Formats: sequence, structure tokens, C-alpha cells
Amino acid sequence: MQAIPSGANYMAYDRTIVVFSPDGRLLQVEYAREAVKRGSISIGIKLKDAVVLGATKITAPLGVSETYKKIYEIDSHIGLVSSGLLSDARDLVEFSRVRAQINRITYGEPISVTSITKNICDRKHMVTQYAGVRPYGVGLLIGGVNDEVFLYETDPSGTMIEWKAQAIGRGAEKARKILQRDYKEGMDVPTGGKLILKALRAGGREGGNVNIEIAVIRKDGFTRLGPEDIKNNM
Repeated sequence: MQAIPSGANYMAYDRTIVVFSPDGRLLQVEYAREAVKRGSISIGIKLKDAVVLGATKITAPLGVSETYKKIYEIDSHIGLVSSGLLSDARDLVEFSRVRAQINRITYGEPISVTSITKNICDRKHMVTQYAGVRPYGVGLLIGGVNDEVFLYETDPSGTMIEWKAQAIGRGAEKARKILQRDYKEGMDVPTGGKLILKALRAGGREGGNVNIEIAVIRKDGFTRLGPEDIKNNM
């Protein structure tokens, strides 16, 4: 039996996405997961009748912070927050918005949170199977409300996991400790907002409300909170 290569020998298996290493790893997918871990922290919390998404963002001193977003509206009842390569997130957001509108035109009803997440995961998984492409270097937390409240995570492999509360990106481990300790099912939006702020500050390096972005998604609408809203209401 051939020995599993180590060290520099692994370079022979990370030149293309379609080659497994001898120990069953897709190295390009693992590298994409590292890109997610290096992104600034993003958090999602499932509440009684809403989902709260939050993120820290780093802006340049002369940059216009309003143009730099990590939380996106997909439809009036669905939003997502990203960690990793924001250019990859933007591509998936545009894809998701088109899928949501096609569903409304075809069936006359809003797309389900589960269906839109499966569409995103299928697209992510597709680019792990063909030469000449690379995995999406972005993790997403997708939240929304149909008849029930949903919060899903997708990683660069196309894996889909449902959560009550989850954190991804740099500092996620510290934030998860806060969520595991303080999260309670059935929380209202003000309580959930305070918890997500606490977790963001525990896991983020930047601090300060100006670097925090929060959105609340209910069945009847998507609401993005600005710095003053966060300061006054949470």
C-alpha cells in the first residue's frame, strides 16, 4: 500500500479542484474554508418570529462605509451575511436574487428559505466538481421567515446546516461561547439584538458601533439597522 504523502508532496494534489489527495481531502476546498476563517466575524440568531444577522466590517479611513456591506437582502423575507471573499458573496447574492424573483414569477409566491439555500449550496458544490474553476471562498449565514423561522449555514463545499444560532469568520469561537451560554429559544428581537451585539464584540477585534452591521428579517420585511439605530434600540 502506498504511503500517504506529506509536506511538499501534497502540492501535487492542490493544483486542481477535481483531484482527491490519498487521504480523501479536496485541498482547494480546505483552502477556501481558510478564507472564510480569515474573514471578519458574522453571526445569525433565530428568534421567536424573526432572524437577526450581524457582522463586523473593516472600512478604510476615507471610505464610505455605507457602500461596504456584509449583509444583503435576497427577498423581503430572506437575508444573508457573509464571511470570506466579498466578491464571491456578491456573485452568490446576485444569483440568489434572480432565483427568488423567478420563483415569484413562476409560482406567484415567495421562495422558501430552504429552497434558496439549496440553490446556493448546489451552485457552491458544482464548482468543486469541474476543472478550470475554484470553490467559492465565502461562508454564508442565510436567515428568513416563511411559515417558520429558519437559519442556515453554507460553507465552500456546498454543505447545508440549520442552526438556532451560529458564528463564522475570525473570532467565531469566542462568539460561539457567548451564544451557547446565553441563547434561549423564543427570544424577542430586542433581546436577540443585545445578544448578537455581545457576541460580535466578544469575537471582533474592531469594536465600536460604527463597525457593526445588523439586520432584522421578519415575514413582512427586511430591516437594516444603522449605527444610530443600534445605539438607541439595542
